[in-house]
Amino acid sequence: MPSKKVMIIGASGHGKVIADIIHQSGDKVMGFLDDDPTKKEIHQIPVLGKIEDIQKYKNDFCFIIGIGDNQIRKEIAESNPALNYYTAIHPTAVIGEGVRIGNGTAVMAGVVINVDADIGEHCIINTAAVIEHDCIIGDYTHVSPQACLCGNVHVGEECHIGAGVTVINNLSICLKCTIGIGAVVVSNIEKQGIYIGNPAKEK
Repeated sequence: MPSKKVMIIGASGHGKVIADIIHQSGDKVMGFLDDDPTKKEIHQIPVLGKIEDIQKYKNDFCFIIGIGDNQIRKEIAESNPALNYYTAIHPTAVIGEGVRIGNGTAVMAGVVINVDADIGEHCIINTAAVIEHDCIIGDYTHVSPQACLCGNVHVGEECHIGAGVTVINNLSICLKCTIGIGAVVVSNIEKQGIYIGNPAKEK
């Protein structure tokens, strides 16, 4: 199967990690698009223009949004719905049977996604995170490094689950919530906000 040619939108640290995943997967990064004029290349991969230049390349490449901010990813994706979006899955990730991973999502090194989990579009499942069986992750959500979502957890769109967070099984977190680093979620979260601590409480 021929390798895919991918353009990364965003030349920040997150974009660099995605470039490495693409390389490790045997596909080719053709360049970055970024609005910072000082960025010319990243690890010898050229910055080929601004984000508005997507239209120049839309018929030639796959795209992935390499920007960590959930809201910005959403704005770019919704402004460019017809792009051929690339899903980046690191070769060391463990993906169980029946897992669905949406377009434009990045799954990083050491991640475990167990059977029948459903990951939305343009999500970030960051290094060594664990998504257990039957979890549902909404679009544009970021699950940070070493977070653990136990079985049958539902997370709404545009959430940020901080590094080292634990969410016990059979819980729901509503959309646009931030769960702070190391928090332990032991009950449903039904109100948008920032939650910290063990047990997690609204800040």
